[in-house]
Amino acid sequence: MSNNEVKKAEGKLGVLVVGLGAVSSTFMTGVLMARKGLAKPVGSMTQYDKIRVGKGADKKYLKYNEIVPIADLNDIVFGAWDVYPANAYESAINAEVLKEKDIEPVKEELIAIKPMKAAFDHNYAKRLTGDNVKTVKDRWDMTEQIREDIRKFKKETGVDRVVVLWAASTEVYVPVDEKVHGSLAALEAAMKADDKEHVAPSMCYAYAALAEGCPFIMGAPNTTVDIPAMWELAEKTKMPIAGKDFKTGQTLVKSGFAPIIGTRCLGLNGWFSTNILGNRDGLVLDEPANFRTKEVSKLSTLESILVPEEQPDLYGHGNDEDTQYYHKVRINYYPPRNDNKEGWDNIDIFGWMGYPMQIKINFLCRDSILAAPLCLDLVLLSDLAARAGRYGTQRFLSFFLKSPMHDYTKGEVPVNHLFQQYTMLKNAIREMGGYEADEEID
Repeated sequence: MSNNEVKKAEGKLGVLVVGLGAVSSTFMTGVLMARKGLAKPVGSMTQYDKIRVGKGADKKYLKYNEIVPIADLNDIVFGAWDVYPANAYESAINAEVLKEKDIEPVKEELIAIKPMKAAFDHNYAKRLTGDNVKTVKDRWDMTEQIREDIRKFKKETGVDRVVVLWAASTEVYVPVDEKVHGSLAALEAAMKADDKEHVAPSMCYAYAALAEGCPFIMGAPNTTVDIPAMWELAEKTKMPIAGKDFKTGQTLVKSGFAPIIGTRCLGLNGWFSTNILGNRDGLVLDEPANFRTKEVSKLSTLESILVPEEQPDLYGHGNDEDTQYYHKVRINYYPPRNDNKEGWDNIDIFGWMGYPMQIKINFLCRDSILAAPLCLDLVLLSDLAARAGRYGTQRFLSFFLKSPMHDYTKGEVPVNHLFQQYTMLKNAIREMGGYEADEEID
């Protein structure tokens, strides 16, 4: 596919973020500061990474924007929805992630980003009490109101394209129900019947985005776009979807470190991960039903990298009732830490003749500082995918996500191995740039 098949990034790119909390206010502030030359977008692949194109004498290492037309930071226009009425400046100050000196220079621009009323259902996040909320008749009306917001935002700002990004809280776990989620017609019927149990507010956002011709990115572990009905809508509207759950701290470590154990053919008896965090994310995850959504997302990473069936001698030990290593994930709400969460990984491995060893990883990370560049990359690359005519699940974006979308109805296993995900990302950029996708995933 040659270069000219990807539409140029002309005009402005609207970025509508669901949730104006710690992550999104940090993301917005960083972009605004970077375009003034007052901060550097460290951690962003689209801004820093260089990948090889061509081989032999034709070999070059280029930045993404030298290979494909990526929207410029200067062309981004932000908007948001939130249950709290605080503007982006107040939100950035309240989040206490960034120092005031790193917010003040873009204060005016941040003040101008005022959140629209959120489509919200208290039952999906019982710990949130904001009142900047839409009054809706049913789930279909909720979706229609979000669509109207998107249209209005486009008209008022004059942006050419919009990407919708979910950076709001983790919702209560919604198990996939074939009868409701299995087809687009069934989902629409459930929305019109106001089936609150099976239709989460996030599904209304995703539906509205796709229906309005906007790529949609799920940054929480919600099952929103993990359902056949949404895949069908993405195909119908020819829009990209990506999800789910920003891969920031502990899972990033896991997806990068597990390959060491696997590549070196060492055995694994158990992997215990625990987290302490104190921001709004931690507060919401303190609710068991919300934690369940997160647990499912975090647990899936390891099992597809170190597969017991493939190496029973190495990974086939563990619990009595189970034939594999023991894998446990815990999240503890601990307010003093706020956004500076701490992840401990305690890994029990064994080597030659079965002798046990341990690895301890203690990651004192800043959640929003790690998530902000992921937001930027996911937005820019989803916009690129849309202009390149790529629609449906964007598997090449798995690198940025904790539990990558995959077609489980066909038994597809997601790629969770960080370096395989990186190969997928590079190959997609090469293809869209008119080069050959020339790296294999072994």
